[in-house]
Amino acid sequence: MKRELLVSNVDREMKIALEKYEEPKDIRRVLSGMRPTGKLHLGNYFGALKTWVELQEKAESFFFIADWHAITTSYHDTSGLSENTVEMMADWLASGIDPERSTLFVQSWVKEHAELHLLLSMITPVKWLERNPTYKEMMENLKDRELATYGFLGYPVLQTADIVLYKADTVPVGIDQIPHIELSREITRRFNRFFGDIFPEPRPYLSEAPKLPGLDGRKMSKSYGNCIYLSDSEEEVNKKVMSMVTDPARVRKTDPGHPEVCSVFAYHKIFTPEERVKEIEESCRRGEIGCVQCKRELAKNLNNFLEPIRSKRAELLSKRDELIGIFREGSRRAKKVAEKTMEEVRRAMNFLEG
Repeated sequence: MKRELLVSNVDREMKIALEKYEEPKDIRRVLSGMRPTGKLHLGNYFGALKTWVELQEKAESFFFIADWHAITTSYHDTSGLSENTVEMMADWLASGIDPERSTLFVQSWVKEHAELHLLLSMITPVKWLERNPTYKEMMENLKDRELATYGFLGYPVLQTADIVLYKADTVPVGIDQIPHIELSREITRRFNRFFGDIFPEPRPYLSEAPKLPGLDGRKMSKSYGNCIYLSDSEEEVNKKVMSMVTDPARVRKTDPGHPEVCSVFAYHKIFTPEERVKEIEESCRRGEIGCVQCKRELAKNLNNFLEPIRSKRAELLSKRDELIGIFREGSRRAKKVAEKTMEEVRRAMNFLEG
C-alpha cells in the first residue's frame, strides 16, 4: 500500500508538471548536463545527446559534466569519478557535440555554481524540496544507501543554480525531470521577487526520443546491466544483440510473431532502413524469418551506426591531454559568464564588495 501511494504521488506531481508544459518557441540560450556515472549507452544518446547536437545549431548552448551532482547518491565511493568524467568527454565529442558551437565545461571547475547554490538554498523552503516527486521514490529504491543528506534533498537547488547562473531560457530534459524544472522556476520567481528580475524563468524542452528497451526488455539502465554502450566493440555488440529478448510466445521459427512486443524489432525501427523494417515485420508475422537471422541483421546495422562513434572516441582518448584541454577552455569561457552573473547577484543582494 505504501509503495502504491508513493507511485500515485509521483504520478500526480508529474501530471501537474506536464499540464503546465509548453514547448519553447523562442530558444536563445540552452543549458543541460549529465552526471559522470559511467560510460554512456544508446539510451543516453537518443534521450539527450542527439537533441543537444540539434540544439547547438539553433541556440547558444552550454553543456556541462555534473560531477558534483554525481556524488549526491554516490558520495560513498568517488574512486571512478575522474575517469568517468574523461570517458564522458569522449562520448560527447564522438557523438557530435561541437566545442566550437557549444561551451563545454566541468561543473566543479566553475566554483560560482557552489556560491549561487548556497545563496539559493537560503531562500528555498524545505517543504518545496520534500515534495519533489523523485525524492521519496529514490529513497525507496536506493535503500542500500543513506540518502537522508542535505546534498540529496537539495539536488534541485544546485540544479537551479546550474541553470540560472548562465541565464539559460531553455533546458532539454527527459520527462522525469519536468517536475525538477518546475521547481527551478518556482525558486527563480522567489529570488526575483526578493531581489529584482535577475534571472529568466527556465523552460523545459522535451524532445521526441525513441524508446529503446534494454537487452532484457526493461528500461535501459546501468544498474540493470542491460545496456549497449557507445564504446562497445563490434564483438560486444554482436554478443549483446544475440542475447536480447524477443517475442516470448514464439517458440519455433515458423510460429507467427508479434513484432510489437519484441525488443529486437524496436531497435530495427531505429537502425534499419524503413523499407526493410516493413519487410521484417511482415515476415515475422508470417513466421518466415527466424529470431537468429533477425538479430544478426540488427547487429550489422547497429555496428554500422556505432562504428564512427567508436573510432572517434578511441582517437579522442588517445590524445587525453588535448581532450581535457577542450573542457578546460570551455570552463574558462563558462566562468566568465558565471562571474558576470554573480556580480549582479551580489549587488542585488546588497553584499559589501571585498
